Amino acid sequence: MSQDETDFYALLGVSRGATDDEIKKAYRKLARELHPDVNPGDAEAERRFKQMTLAYEVLRDPERRQRYDQFGIDGVRGSTSGGGAGDPFSNFGNMGDMNLGDIFDAFFGGGGGGGGFGGRRAQSGAPAGPDMETTAVISLEQAVFGAEVNVSLRLPVICDVCSGSGAAPGTQPITCRDCKGAGEVRRVRQSILGQMVTASPCQRCMSTGREVEKPCPTCRGEGRRSGEQSHQVQIPAGIDRGQTLRVSGKGGAGPRGGPLGDLYVHVDVTPDERFIRQNFDLNHQMHVSVAQAALGADLTLDTFDGQEEVHVEPGTQTGKQHRFRGKGVQQINARSRGDLIVHILVDTPVKLDEEQAALLRQFAELRGEQLAEPQPGLFGKIKDAFK
Repeated sequence: MSQDETDFYALLGVSRGATDDEIKKAYRKLARELHPDVNPGDAEAERRFKQMTLAYEVLRDPERRQRYDQFGIDGVRGSTSGGGAGDPFSNFGNMGDMNLGDIFDAFFGGGGGGGGFGGRRAQSGAPAGPDMETTAVISLEQAVFGAEVNVSLRLPVICDVCSGSGAAPGTQPITCRDCKGAGEVRRVRQSILGQMVTASPCQRCMSTGREVEKPCPTCRGEGRRSGEQSHQVQIPAGIDRGQTLRVSGKGGAGPRGGPLGDLYVHVDVTPDERFIRQNFDLNHQMHVSVAQAALGADLTLDTFDGQEEVHVEPGTQTGKQHRFRGKGVQQINARSRGDLIVHILVDTPVKLDEEQAALLRQFAELRGEQLAEPQPGLFGKIKDAFK
């Protein structure tokens, strides 16, 4: 056998310092090209497929890769699928416990199920609990600066009687009789590549590897029950309505000691009477009278950062803006803040009494402004009717 045929890195076309992802990517590419089903009757393609598959099986295992790096092909003789002291590629059909899920991925791009071509090995251990969702309603000020809020929801929690084991008090789960504690049931069948190993979750123990002979009377062997739970959730500064926070490990409890799921907190922000948010800026409409707009005024605005003085210059028109830098919303993952923008709105007076109307008319006459004729009041209309 040539040196090239025992250089596993060369067979896969990767460097000796290649990462696991690079090795897997190279293997999948070659598997698509060299698989016997793609090259029927091509003995050379089948030989190369066996070589590079064995190379992948060695390099994907940290211990076997270390032995190979240190001792070369001799370091993995006897531990490869072919076994024996001879050619490591001989008797390749006897793949032992080789995981063919990656070959399945190479052709179908999926995770592989318990059956079909090879099948990805089932995940042993109790399944994780469900992810949960809730909504946190916060004020605009809390969205600006961030806050810690309490959320409560009903979800599966660990049974306090059996501590999540699912077994009745005074008893313990035993090793599953079907999967012998592996959490999966494996089946071997023959194919053109030799022995194909498929794995599926064990139904007896729910993939936990442990079965309960005497179930807990409270949770009926589930190891969990429904309950109310509260969590303190950190709301980051700058968050906006409609955004969602993921809190790891705060979801529902898994069956029989399975890991907790995650909690997804949807954020809702209540409208504020003073400010309207636009991206990271805050907007405020400040109403001023005609006299204040014409003659000028110094007004005070209560903001989230305290009071700010707004100087209204004489002759200010509706739409005039005053910008306060860095008084807006905190930008997420940044130190900077948006601005506070004050929009001036000049109010036209309504429901004037006779004295106020007379003063305005006098003001208009001084400025030479044309006005509409005054309309007679109720008594004036009655008086005119009897003329």
